Formats: sequence, C-alpha cells, structure tokens
Amino acid sequence: MTSRRRVRGAATAAAALLALALSACAPGGEAPNGEATPPSTGLPDGVTVELQQGRSDVAARQAQVVVRNGTDETLVVGSVEVDDPRFAAPIVRVEERESTIGPGRTVGIRVQLPDVACAGDATGTAESTVLLEYTLGDDSGRASAGIEDPLGFIEPLHVRDCRADAVADAAHVSFTDFDPSPPGEPAALMLGIAPTGRSAVLISGIQTTNLITFEDGGDTALETLPIGLEVREGDTGMTEVSLPIVPIRCDPHAVQEDKRGTIFDLEVEVGGEPGEIELAASEELRGQILTWVADWCGFGG
Repeated sequence: MTSRRRVRGAATAAAALLALALSACAPGGEAPNGEATPPSTGLPDGVTVELQQGRSDVAARQAQVVVRNGTDETLVVGSVEVDDPRFAAPIVRVEERESTIGPGRTVGIRVQLPDVACAGDATGTAESTVLLEYTLGDDSGRASAGIEDPLGFIEPLHVRDCRADAVADAAHVSFTDFDPSPPGEPAALMLGIAPTGRSAVLISGIQTTNLITFEDGGDTALETLPIGLEVREGDTGMTEVSLPIVPIRCDPHAVQEDKRGTIFDLEVEVGGEPGEIELAASEELRGQILTWVADWCGFGG
C-alpha cells in the first residue's frame, strides 16, 4: 500500500508541473506577478522596425531599433527585445523607459548587444525577431515580428568577435606599455603576446588608425606593419613587439574628438583563415598616447 501511494503521489506532482508549464507558455497566460500577459501579435499596420548601428554606437557595443510610426496616432513603445541566434543572449533596451513617437515620426531606441554565440551554425542567413510592448491610440499589446538589418552589421560583428575568441584561446594579446618620443621621432608602443598553449594563431601584422601610423626608418609611413609572429600549440612565455608609431595627422580637433585613434586592426590567421580583429589600447595608455600626439604636434598644454 505504501508503494502505491508513492507512485500515485509522484504522478499527481508530475501532472501539476506539466499544467504549470503549459499555463506559463500559453498565449495570454498569467505572468508570475499575477498580471495577465497579453498575447504577442504582429506589428500594428503602419508601424515598421529596423535594427541599425551607427558609428557612435560601436564603441559602446550598442545598436538602435529604429521604429517608424506611419499611422495617424501617437505610438508609445515600452520594453524592446531582439532575439538573434548569433548572440548568446537577447538584445535588450539600454534604459527601462518609454518612447513616445508621434504620427509620421521615427525614433531610434538604443539597445545593448550581448556577447556573440560562436558554437553551432549561426550564419548570415539567421533571422532576427523583435518583441516590443506598445500603445497605439486606444490599443495596447505585445508585438512580435521579424526585424531587418539593412546595413548588414550583425554578420561582420559575429565573424569578427568569433575570430577574436579563437585568437584569445591561443594567446592573450594586448598593448602592454608606451614610451613617448620627442617631436620628429617615433614613439614605441609595446604589443604583448602571451600564448595559452591551447591552440595556434599567426599574428601577421597591424594596421594604422585614423590617428596613428608606423615608421620603419624610411621616409614612407606604413599602412600595415608586418609582425609575422607564429604562436604554436603548447607555447608559453610572453613575447613583446615594439611598434614604432608617429601621428598620422596634427590637427587639434582630431585629438580632442578622438574615438577610434587608438583602436588598431590586428591581422591574424586562425586555422589557415586570414582575418582581422580589433585591438584597443587601455584607457590609461590611450590617455598617454593622445597626450604624446598633442605634444609631438606642438599643441599640447
């Protein structure tokens, strides 16, 4: 009799758990806080969305869900979430707030890009879906719809970040030190490569930025400085490469308004496939480099 009671009790508990799961997944069910969750529908007629990334969004690793209200009524947008299999988590709104979009108006809602997902088969054919809460006139609800990436920024970002992950698996690469120079002479920016021993990578070269270029002792500045350092599986120890740098321009506003002058493109080869990754100087080194540029160019304070 005791055994039968245990079996019957387990079956009852399983049924209760199944019912709870089904009620949580059902459209228009009840949220954990007890409030009704409206079912997801398509976007209202006249409302369109796009996912875009401007130059000012790149450094903060953000993008914008651009919402156009082509209706005759005021549109209010609350929470925004974009699902894309190339990212490890949903893309969500930076600030928890509402955006009011008048008739015929367009608003860019800033969203934060999470880490990419490198495992699996996520490619450029992947589709993005936006889920947003809205109020349009007397109508309100949750809309789910496909969202386009007209500038095509997601796939290059995905490829670049996954390549950077593969490089990081082989070696920790960073700028380790900076030795400024007097005007007319190159400074030394130190590039450190510390193998992990887990895999291999070839550090082929490093490209100039919009502010910094390289000098090889001749009269011509280099667009790409060759490095040719091969990291093999099982390697250990730190290698440092001295990069001879000079300013590529000396107009003061280039330093004062700098955003990407100390972010370099590092040319690498992983698994026989060449490509590039971004390598940025730390905030401390960035400040030192910008101060040196100002002094080197003669407008430093």
